[in-house]
Parts: sequence; C-alpha cells; structure tokens
Amino acid sequence: MPASPSSGLPVTPGVTIPESELSWRFSRSSGPGGQGVNTADSRVELMWDAAASAALSPVQRERVLQRLGGRLVAGVLTIAASEHRAQLRNREAARARLAALVSDALRPPSPPRRPTKPTRGAKERRLKAKQHRTETKRLRRPPAD
Repeated sequence: MPASPSSGLPVTPGVTIPESELSWRFSRSSGPGGQGVNTADSRVELMWDAAASAALSPVQRERVLQRLGGRLVAGVLTIAASEHRAQLRNREAARARLAALVSDALRPPSPPRRPTKPTRGAKERRLKAKQHRTETKRLRRPPAD
C-alpha cells in the first residue's frame, strides 16, 4: 500500500489522516535475524498526535481521546511494528494498524441495551428441568427404610 507524499492515511470514508501529521522513527528489531540483523533499522514506530489532529471534528476527537486514552501519551498515539524483516512491510503494517485502531475508536457507540425479562415459557421450562434433576438425584439415594 505505498502512498504518495501528498495523500494521507484513509481511516473511514470521511476521515483521512494527512501524511504531515504522521511521524516515523526507526530502530533495530529484536530477535533472530540474518546477515543484516545488526545493521538494518527494520523496526518502525508510527506516531500520530490525535489531540492536535486537523483531520478530526471536535466530536470525533473527543471520542478518539476517550476510547484510546490508555494508549495515548500526551495525546500522541504510537504504533510499533517489527514483525517483518523489511522496513517497508513494517511501515505498511503500522499504517494498517493505526487505521484500524482509529476506525474502531471513531465507530459510534452501540445503542443501550433494553432490559428484558424471561418469558413465562422460559420460567416454566427452567422449573421443570429443576424438578426433573431433583427427581433423578432422589432416585439415586439409598432407600430410607
């Protein structure tokens, strides 16, 4: 998913994070590797300042800050990717992960649950099953002579 410098990161049909708001940091990945393990900076950290983003409306910004509050440090969301050996693939993975996180955070809240009561038939079936179980256990007891 290579993107041109002028395009942004599409999150939802109405929200696109501009490339200018994304900042990258690269470092060496941990774990086993090949010849370039100690020289290739393949680990990627993608940072996005959600608190100061111009891509979000005030309502969207409030929702993102509330839902991602545990992952934000001073309003900045950081995504790290080091599962691939190539830096380009880690960059694509970080972009996809950021888009998925923000998309989930922007989703409107689900409607509140309407409390319901069990139906009369359900209550009767439950009591009948309890009586059946009681009878089964009573028959297992030794005679009380």
